[in-house]
Amino acid sequence: MDDLCINTIRTLSMDAVQQANSGHPGTPMAMAPVVYCLWQRFLRFDADDPIWPNRDRFVLSIGHASMLLYSVLHLCGVKAVNPMYERLGELTVTLDDIKRFRQLDSKCPGHPEYRWTSGVETTTGPLGQGVATSVGMAIAEAWMAAYFNRPGFEMFNYDVYALCGDGCMMEGVSGEAASLAGHLKLANLCWIYDNNKITIEGHTEWAFSEDVATRFIGYGWNVTRVGDANDLEMLERAFKTFKKTSDRPTLIIVDSHIAYGSPNKQDTHAAHGEPLGEEEIRLTKRNYGWPEEAKFLVPEGVREHFQSGMGQRGHSLRQAWMGTFDDYKAQYPELADHLYTMQHRQLPRGWDRDLPSFPADLKGLAGRDASSKVLNVLARNIPWLIGGSADLAPSTKTRLTFEGAGDFNAENRAGRNFHFGIREHAMGSILNGLSLSKVRPYGSTFLIFSDYFRPAIRLSAIMEIPVIYIFTHDSIGVGEDGPTHQPVEQLASLRAVPGLITLRPADANEVTEAWRVIMQLHHEPAALILTRQPLPTLDRSKYASASGVAKGGYVLADASDGGPEVLLLASGSEVFLCVSAYEQLKAEGIKPRVISMPSWELFEQQSEQYRNSVIPPEVRVEQASTFGWARFVGPTGGCIGMKTFGASAPLKELQKKFGFTPERIVAEAKEQLAKARHS
Repeated sequence: MDDLCINTIRTLSMDAVQQANSGHPGTPMAMAPVVYCLWQRFLRFDADDPIWPNRDRFVLSIGHASMLLYSVLHLCGVKAVNPMYERLGELTVTLDDIKRFRQLDSKCPGHPEYRWTSGVETTTGPLGQGVATSVGMAIAEAWMAAYFNRPGFEMFNYDVYALCGDGCMMEGVSGEAASLAGHLKLANLCWIYDNNKITIEGHTEWAFSEDVATRFIGYGWNVTRVGDANDLEMLERAFKTFKKTSDRPTLIIVDSHIAYGSPNKQDTHAAHGEPLGEEEIRLTKRNYGWPEEAKFLVPEGVREHFQSGMGQRGHSLRQAWMGTFDDYKAQYPELADHLYTMQHRQLPRGWDRDLPSFPADLKGLAGRDASSKVLNVLARNIPWLIGGSADLAPSTKTRLTFEGAGDFNAENRAGRNFHFGIREHAMGSILNGLSLSKVRPYGSTFLIFSDYFRPAIRLSAIMEIPVIYIFTHDSIGVGEDGPTHQPVEQLASLRAVPGLITLRPADANEVTEAWRVIMQLHHEPAALILTRQPLPTLDRSKYASASGVAKGGYVLADASDGGPEVLLLASGSEVFLCVSAYEQLKAEGIKPRVISMPSWELFEQQSEQYRNSVIPPEVRVEQASTFGWARFVGPTGGCIGMKTFGASAPLKELQKKFGFTPERIVAEAKEQLAKARHS
């Protein structure tokens, strides 16, 4: 029966790839015994409730081997869950979905997609992302266990398994993540490394010759080896070794070789990037003792076997957990409410109480300092708002300083300040893993270094998970650090990510309102863009309320009589320059309007009527690239922005050099007004 189940996984994978004429059959064929052994004998997973909070997580980091996961999800009878967390009672992957692998609307896309196929724990595709994300899932379990568990009530004790390959090991993000996992002694984390020595181009010896075992021992991992992927007894022993290891993560190195029916078959491109071909499939099935002409065959007894193993085990564990949770609610009602609220991505009652309001102040406050005050209030009100920085917390002002916040480390799992080290890319992936586990994570660095973890940001948007990115040092205002640290194109590139909400507040009160918006997002990640330099706090009795931030753009200051003759649009630190220019223009009898536009994305979500009320169609600046502003200023409008990289100098000299002064804005406004009057 073991062989029958394993070969069912293999043949479903071969047939699906062949029918799609696209995909990677080799790894599913080679790793079928590994996944079978893990799911059938160890994984704590309830097929009827694939979002049970205390389930073990299985991450297919080698996302190109997606048919391996789809086959198992189908054979185990995993049920679908909708976005409202309702169990639908229908299979998440049907046999018809498998037959339509890589086709439009199939639940079996080319790479596993979170939110699209229940049972897929994270979107994988870019190699290394899956294993790095699994570190976040393991950290989340450790933190949630420390916060929620009580004597007699072990609400969280799940393990995280990730299947990876040579490509994952070569990508730098996996090394960053593995280093941190070893440092944190995450004993609930197990990576399974398919050591098949093959990549798309051919044998790994062309580019990869390091001793992976020694590298991971150096990271502080427990390393064990299985010499043959088909040896179920050795695989079982390796998983038991992981379960017994209590002081470090585990790497299981599994040696595999992809065998086909034809002895001359080359296990390179066909293994990873091409279908096998009908004749090769027929010969391979013959080797398996399989009906050669049968396609998408699931022999009698296979589904029942999975149900008697993984199915019964997972169902019993979940039922016991639910019973424990009922008792937990009676004894610890507040914690139980927090657990439920967190798991449904809701906010606790009173989450926004005591948020600061800042008085008018010409000297003002840096965006990062205002954010620190707001963040500390929110974190006191929302216990599962946790996060940290890629070694820059003193500069990004993201440390939680209230009593009891503490630091998360190998000795203290309850700490809420995380130290990711100088590992931006891994931090981004780990934040995704934390969010997928339903805590609310934030991570911070300088805006310029958003480039270092853009792949993880992009995946958070694809997965529609509410990760919070705090980017400070948002402009040439970084000053003397020079062009390597002065962001120019980063803001525009973040705005270009579909589904990412980018907010660049203009003063301390806009920072408060930006945080209010961010915390209420359920399915969108957010990038909060903050200054290092102080920003004057606007007098809101004279200018419009900062609550306009929720609409993405709003009229901050307007002409006193009649419609505006000229519009001044800006975000962040440039808004006050526009306000200064506004006062000068108004004194000269010109009718200006200042529009603060902290979030293009939120503004574009508003009704056409509202947008036209802010930017009238008949009337047609920041320290970043001008790219993208044309959509708001129109083809004849003027943009004051960065068209080159920056320079190393004090801020005021840089502002003068690059034209970020009220005088320059006044001159540009007059020029635009003159053009309009002569047109």
